[in-house]
Amino acid sequence: MSATDPTQPETTAGDQTDPVDGVESLAGGPGDLDDDGRERALRAGLTEYELEDEDLALLEGGADGVEGESPSAPLPVLAIVGRPNVGKSTLVNRILGRREAVTEDKPGVTRDRVSYTAEWAGRSFTVVDTGGWEVDVAGMEARVAEQAEIAISLADAVLFVVDATVGPTATDERVVRLLRKAGKPVVLCANKVDGPRVEADAMELWSLGLGEPHPVSALHGRGTGDLLDAAMEALPTTSAYGAMMPEGGPRRVALVGRPNVGKSSLLNKLAGAERVVVDPTAGTTRDPVDELVELKGRQWWFVDTAGIRRRVHQTSGADFYASLRTQAAIEKAEVAVVLVDASVKMTEQDTRVIQQVVDAGRALVIAYNKWDLMDEDRRPFLEREIEQDLVQVQWAPRVNLSARTGWHADRLVPALERSLASWDTRIPTGKLNAFLGELVAGHPHPLRGGKQPRILFATQASTRPPRFVIFASGFLEAGYRRFIERRLRETFGFEGTPIEISVRVREKRRR
Repeated sequence: MSATDPTQPETTAGDQTDPVDGVESLAGGPGDLDDDGRERALRAGLTEYELEDEDLALLEGGADGVEGESPSAPLPVLAIVGRPNVGKSTLVNRILGRREAVTEDKPGVTRDRVSYTAEWAGRSFTVVDTGGWEVDVAGMEARVAEQAEIAISLADAVLFVVDATVGPTATDERVVRLLRKAGKPVVLCANKVDGPRVEADAMELWSLGLGEPHPVSALHGRGTGDLLDAAMEALPTTSAYGAMMPEGGPRRVALVGRPNVGKSSLLNKLAGAERVVVDPTAGTTRDPVDELVELKGRQWWFVDTAGIRRRVHQTSGADFYASLRTQAAIEKAEVAVVLVDASVKMTEQDTRVIQQVVDAGRALVIAYNKWDLMDEDRRPFLEREIEQDLVQVQWAPRVNLSARTGWHADRLVPALERSLASWDTRIPTGKLNAFLGELVAGHPHPLRGGKQPRILFATQASTRPPRFVIFASGFLEAGYRRFIERRLRETFGFEGTPIEISVRVREKRRR
């Protein structure tokens, strides 16, 4: 806040300006004009100022919005399965044509089943990357294998990846029995065939009884076109397992927070299934995991993300790319739920995650996990600590819950709906200028260099998040802009969304 409090402005009677283009024309008398009339008068006053082409485009532009999409048939689902480290995620990236799935030259990097939209030969489909399938394993590896089995059950066809340089193993043969039991169409991929010499090794995979093995080098792209042609023949045109998307599509919610704060546990609880691998080991999730969840009769896309660590440049390998995926997940989402561990003091990492969401311009809900474990005597002190920790985002709705038990998880939906409604809110230009008129009349901008900047006109340039552009005769101090933002929230709500206010200083035309 600036040194001069806008609620205590330094003004004198001689500071009042010409009613044609000054403060009084914005403030106006209560009986002078209605909102529309005030807007027309102020717009006319702007013709006396030097305006740029982008100013005119902004002033002439209509309200923005997002057209709802028509319901579309669910895309066919192709699951990529195989034992660990045979190159499944590398193949997924090759199919997508970009580095999307996290890869690293060691087994066990992918742990959840992760969905991506892909296209080949003019057809769109969903490709599902899975963790390595192993037999007779325990702990996290067993849960990874369970996710792979679920992916097979929910797929329309399966792409079974085998390392051609190793040949069929006992684990591969167990996967074959699992695939036969599932009764899904299977395309056999003999990966790591980097040259003609290895093609003979690929032919050994006929012994698996799944038909022709397609020799491929996922790393170099060799043979992937023929493989995808075979996959398209196996896939139906419409999925038998996907759900029809409602008009406009479900809203996208990113679950973010530092590692091991309970994001995956919360997604599993909301989904009502063990959708994501949960383990006490920090950093279990590496790829963003999308899940369509129905809450209170409405569908939502929830995205579980990797925990955001201290600094992206301090991470390496899979964790580095996971951090980049998390940032991308925030940018693709409409609202983010930032999970904070109530059992420990809020950390710099927690603050950084919240700031990432605000900087991305996304709606925000803050969820304090493990609240049910807090002692009754401790809660009042914790509430005061939270007020201090969240002083910069007091506008964000907060939910106290337990990701493990689901306690108070139902309170997320009203908070999400409030934040998204604010994120979509547009204030009519006439009402906005009437609001600013009353504000400026009661609390004019402090003098700067003996002059008083005048607010000439304001408009809301866009929503998602709400962005306001103020035309002024001089620079408005940061403290005064924050004062305007605070009053905007008090008057119009805007609970759960960041607000952007930009000022365009324009001078009068030379006569």
